[in-house]
Amino acid sequence: MAATGRASRRKFKPAFLAAQLAQLLPQFPEVTVCVAFSGGADSTALLGALAALGEPHLKVRAVHVDHQLHAHSRRWSAHCRRLAARLGVPLTVRRVQVAQETGTSPEAAARAARYAALAGSLAAGEVLLTAHHEDDQLETVLLQLLRGAGVAGLAAMPAIAPFAAGQLARPLLGVPRRELRAWAEHAGLPWIEDPSNEREDFDRNYLRARVLPLLAQRWPAAAATIARGARHAAEAQRLLDELACEDCARAQAGAALSVPVLRRLTPERRKNALRWFIARAGVRTPPARRLEEIASAMLAAALDTHPFVAWDDVRIQRSAGLLRLTSARRPTSTPPVAAAVVREWPWQRQRRLRLPGAAGSLVLRSDPRGPIDLDALGPQLTVRGRQGGERLRTVAGGVRRSLKGLLQEARVPAEERAGLPLIFRGDTLVAVADLFLDASVRAGATARRRGRIHHQRP
Repeated sequence: MAATGRASRRKFKPAFLAAQLAQLLPQFPEVTVCVAFSGGADSTALLGALAALGEPHLKVRAVHVDHQLHAHSRRWSAHCRRLAARLGVPLTVRRVQVAQETGTSPEAAARAARYAALAGSLAAGEVLLTAHHEDDQLETVLLQLLRGAGVAGLAAMPAIAPFAAGQLARPLLGVPRRELRAWAEHAGLPWIEDPSNEREDFDRNYLRARVLPLLAQRWPAAAATIARGARHAAEAQRLLDELACEDCARAQAGAALSVPVLRRLTPERRKNALRWFIARAGVRTPPARRLEEIASAMLAAALDTHPFVAWDDVRIQRSAGLLRLTSARRPTSTPPVAAAVVREWPWQRQRRLRLPGAAGSLVLRSDPRGPIDLDALGPQLTVRGRQGGERLRTVAGGVRRSLKGLLQEARVPAEERAGLPLIFRGDTLVAVADLFLDASVRAGATARRRGRIHHQRP
């Protein structure tokens, strides 16, 4: 991140882009990158500079997402095809339908559809490059502040992060918008001007048109300074995550958290731990009001009650002295994974495995906060249903415990137990759906690559 912060003091050019990518991607230039190419000035500069590198070991392709929201969207797709062909870069056009849900802004709905299309386009191990720049980072931080975001929100956009089956890199976070436009113009690269960028009813556009020019008049270095503040927030968030990991480890009871242990934490640490526990499950954290309800009223409820809090498709429920996270749309019974059916899972090239019958699927995702050490999994896993007598060691140095006992201790309903897929590395049971992990694959402080398993129920 420090390198991107110094970018604004230099003129953007292909050699500078190569230096940024080399810092973000240790394998550069022997890597395959996919550029999110809108056809606007920023992504045009990014794609043009990559093409100008002429690096033989760097494989570059592009994806253009047509949201079909503007009458000229097909013309824009055609423009992107022509420019990509001129630059010698293969281009894929993905058309999407933007479904706006109640309470969701048009910007958010389009963004969700766009990233879903980009995620579906990314191959295993591939790196998605976006043209987010210094001014975008400034806008993001200000919007997060206006929405009352916490430290994680103020950390804004990271320069590198796991994404779909690969990674997402933003090598231009330290480059001002004006430098990208100046380079594209100098290189003779035409770009599209989307008229929706002029609509001031969109929050980001209003900031860009009305607020930021005044801010820049008074504080010319505001973008670079606030980007530095975002990096400080990211460092603070990493410390909070480390503290939450330690607190959750002490409270862990199988796939659940111990209520008495959580209640011994200060209110701030309790909410931090709960936020981390929920995020670690790969779901959206609840609104502040819901999180406060979980951390206070739910934990203080009588032991003979079974309170719960639900949001989106997520439900966190207290049963006696344990908190469990489940799907809010959990079926009354889970179809079993046939014990006789064994599925081989070459997870390194096939991150999703469909299970037999109506038992759903397993998905293994890269995640810097994930509990799994991906390097410890081995090249291939085997999945089968319960047969009885299975055991695993959930704590390093501890005893191997029976799966039956772990499921009972975690209060997993009896009707769900038969439907749990068991994941083996050779003859060792390493994971039980997304509930339990064997210590042999649990990520420690030195783990280079982390991930998590999701059991997607039907």
